[in-house]
Amino acid sequence: MPRKLIAGNWKMNCLKADGVALARDLGVRYSGEADPVFDMLVCPPAQIIDAVGAAIAGSGVVLGGQDCHRERKGAFTGDVAAPMLADLGCSHVIVGHSERRQYHGEIDLLVSEKAKAVHEAGMTAIICIGETEAERDAGQALAVCSRQIAGSVPEGSSAENTVIAYEPVWAIGTGRTPTADDVAEVHAHIRAELSRMLADPDDVQILYGGSVKASNAEELMSVANVDGALVGGASLKADDFWAIAKACS
Repeated sequence: MPRKLIAGNWKMNCLKADGVALARDLGVRYSGEADPVFDMLVCPPAQIIDAVGAAIAGSGVVLGGQDCHRERKGAFTGDVAAPMLADLGCSHVIVGHSERRQYHGEIDLLVSEKAKAVHEAGMTAIICIGETEAERDAGQALAVCSRQIAGSVPEGSSAENTVIAYEPVWAIGTGRTPTADDVAEVHAHIRAELSRMLADPDDVQILYGGSVKASNAEELMSVANVDGALVGGASLKADDFWAIAKACS
């Protein structure tokens, strides 16, 4: 089984001082673990990546970006290129998050191009997929995931450079979560879909995201094919994020 990955997506939160304090707290906790059974990743806003990276240096906590442009450089005002994130010490980049798909109109092809850019910069792409409430109610959850995997995972992907994050859109930030059986069904389906595309599908980390919190983390982390979590709001409080991570023990 793949090693568990607990990833924090800070979204558009934290000024520099708060982000550094949070990162330093997590770094101290993680470095104090004699033999951690999980990897820990934090993905702060772009403007504080450098400061957060300095705060976690040497702790074992790794650094990631929340998005990148598909091009390596160019006249794209306000965007961040994958090589820029790598230059700051990032090892992972989130692409295709539902908020990017919803608010910025990102389609599968663009997500695939971004993931390819992440790979070419020597980093791991965390490719997000997941259905809306209407799609789930219509019985289309598995079909939506299949379509998004087929369209968003670029050629050349492998367990070394790709993580899949299943985030049902209707569960993100709502306090609602699917049942353990629902999560197991979708994650097994994702694994089967990856087996059609990749040479090492059993080694790919598949994360669950969507209102993950300390109170439900142990149940979710025990579900088959759940290899960690992509955590939103709960990643902004060290105690809550740490409790989720420790649920992997």
